[in-house]
Amino acid sequence: MKREKTIRRRWGDRRSGKSDWTRINALTDAEIEASIENDPDSQDLKDIDWSDAVLAVPPKKKAISIRVDEDVLDFFRSEGEGYQRRINAVLRSYMQQKTKPTKRA
Repeated sequence: MKREKTIRRRWGDRRSGKSDWTRINALTDAEIEASIENDPDSQDLKDIDWSDAVLAVPPKKKAISIRVDEDVLDFFRSEGEGYQRRINAVLRSYMQQKTKPTKRA
């Protein structure tokens, strides 16, 4: 049986980042605009028409406990991070196939 590595953190560790929010909050709109203009990564976004953009809110997830075969879980975990999301995608695909309207001849 494999032992999983457990990482423990204090609560404060999760909230502290490396961003200098004081400096960022002090930026003026003109400084922000100049920073965007000088950022080569933002150049690709200049000509995008966002007027038809739609906000897509992902469906709410519900935490459950489910029993699956050990080899099935090992397979999904072996694919790396996001294994629960992939299991959900497989279940969603199954659900969509089962709920498709049947075609009449």
